[in-house]
Amino acid sequence: MNIRRAEDKDRESVLKLLSQVLEVHAEIRPDIFISGTTKYTSENLSQMFKDEEKPIFVAVNENDNVLGYAFCAFKNQPFSNNMVPFTSLFIDDFCVDAKERGKGIGTKLFEFIKQFAKENNCYEITLNVWEGNDSAKNFYNRLGMKPKETNMEYIL
Repeated sequence: MNIRRAEDKDRESVLKLLSQVLEVHAEIRPDIFISGTTKYTSENLSQMFKDEEKPIFVAVNENDNVLGYAFCAFKNQPFSNNMVPFTSLFIDDFCVDAKERGKGIGTKLFEFIKQFAKENNCYEITLNVWEGNDSAKNFYNRLGMKPKETNMEYIL
């Protein structure tokens, strides 16, 4: 397995994985997510793959087939003047193909992201997980991630 920056040739494979993620979210929160859609279009991905401030990595097999991805973004903190300034690497989206889960691909992808974040002088890696996505929460807990803050809602 190899991990590299996403390239234009990866668009269709990444779109299929984005669809897998969307369906998980649509099942958990059909009031928010629309089944049968994806977060980004093929055209979006073509532009996004070139953005140095929002690197996208893919895990590929020996045939260069995409097994998983991580959409990342550098974020400068703080949100206010009472916080210490630092840079975070935010994981906007993370997926391993459902057929490939349990083989250590997600762990290797996360380890790659940790090294990338360290090399870019990031203080932390952050991400969001939707309530109800217990398998994702368990996976991130196994990697050593801990809750930082909780975003709560009251539906009207």
